[in-house]
Parts: sequence; structure tokens; C-alpha cells
Amino acid sequence: MVGKVYIVGAGPGDPELLTIKALKAIEEADVILYDRLVGDEIVEMLKRLGKELVYVGKNCGERGEYRQKEINELLKKLAEEGKVVVRLKGGDPFVFGRGGVEAEFLASHGIPFEVIPGVSSVNSVPASAGIPLTHPKLSSSILIVTGKDGVENWCESILNGTLVILMGRNNIKEICNNLIKAGRGPDTPIAVIENGTLKNQRVFFGTLKNIADIIEGENLNGPALIVVGEVVKVAKKINATNPKIFSSL
Repeated sequence: MVGKVYIVGAGPGDPELLTIKALKAIEEADVILYDRLVGDEIVEMLKRLGKELVYVGKNCGERGEYRQKEINELLKKLAEEGKVVVRLKGGDPFVFGRGGVEAEFLASHGIPFEVIPGVSSVNSVPASAGIPLTHPKLSSSILIVTGKDGVENWCESILNGTLVILMGRNNIKEICNNLIKAGRGPDTPIAVIENGTLKNQRVFFGTLKNIADIIEGENLNGPALIVVGEVVKVAKKINATNPKIFSSL
């Protein structure tokens, strides 16, 4: 009997910022594979729970691809032994956490899994320091980058990186047209997520050139978040074995 893998975000380090859903998965787990950026207090909590812990963090200078292959194979091995596995990552597993890579791997091997979002350091750490990332009079956009890339790559983010657009549902046709005019390819993948994380979540896939037509007759009323970029393709691979993740393809 195949077990199950939970890909879980541990938040920025404060145990009180663990989500209730993350804690439930941890309590259910037979074994927990945790990263270097999982907070020390959280690791101590896991030890007190008596869980089997396996450290799989990557060290500076280590070949990330090789280490990731080892982690993927270990997840597969443990799940095939019938164990419930928590893959615990700092922050959110889909923000610079290779959670998407692991989800793709598990989906390709038919291993049941669930992604549990975490409180990302992207917003929580500035908030803890009293810094708002957006402000009606000061800033209406956020650029999230990794320091491992050069500044020249940051400058090209609107053309090559992932774009997350909030409150853009009513202007989606104009947004897409303007992105194409700016140099983004018309066939760039895009997803519109309505009522994200709720039971009535719906996700619509398309490209910059056709997504406005796709959602035109769908009567979107709830909050919608738009994702633009090649990462949208990953969703369909993951969805192949997890039909509950998305309610519309």
C-alpha cells in the first residue's frame, strides 16, 4: 500500500506561524524530511513530538540538482513503504523552495501527495519589521528575486519571469494586450485562479492571446489571482494525479 507525501511550508521560523493544516499533517506523519531553513524552534518541537526526522537541507556550494535527485528518490522510497511523509520546507514550498520540482516528480510516479502552503518570508519578514510591501501612496508592485541571479535578470523579469497579478480580473484583456506589446510572447501560459484555496476554487488555463475569451462566459465573481509564465505548465502535470487541486482545466 502506497503512503502519502505532504509538501508543507513551515513559515519563516516562528512556530506560531505554522498553519493549522501544516500542524495536522505533521501530527499524522511517520517521518519528516526537513530543510536547513526550517526554524530551530520548529525542529525542537518536532523532536518533542517523537517524530522520525531526516535532515535533507542543501549546504552552500553543494550541487543542488544532485541533492534534489537524492531527496526525490527518498520521498518515493518512503511512500512506497506505505509511510506518511511530511516534506517540510521553510516559508512556502512553491516560493524558491523546489516544491514544484518535487510535486512533478511525485506526480510522474503516481505517488499521492498534497501541497500545504506556508506563510512566506517574502511578506511575513518585512511585516515583522513594520515594513509594508505595498502602500496606496508609495508602491503598487513587488518584484521578488533570488540573489543568485544578476541584476540584469531582474531587469528582464516582466518579459521572462513569473508575474502574479492581483485584482486584475476586470482588466485582463488590457493587461494581456499590453504585456504582448511590451514583448511577452502571445503564447505565454497564463492561469486565472478564482476563490483560491476555497472549496469553490476554479482555475482557468490559456495564453496571453486567448485567456480573456476563455473566461468571458464563466461568470467569475470571486477574488481572482492571475499567474503569467512558463511555470503555469507545471500545474497540468501535477493535476494529472491530483484532480482535486484544480476544478477547471
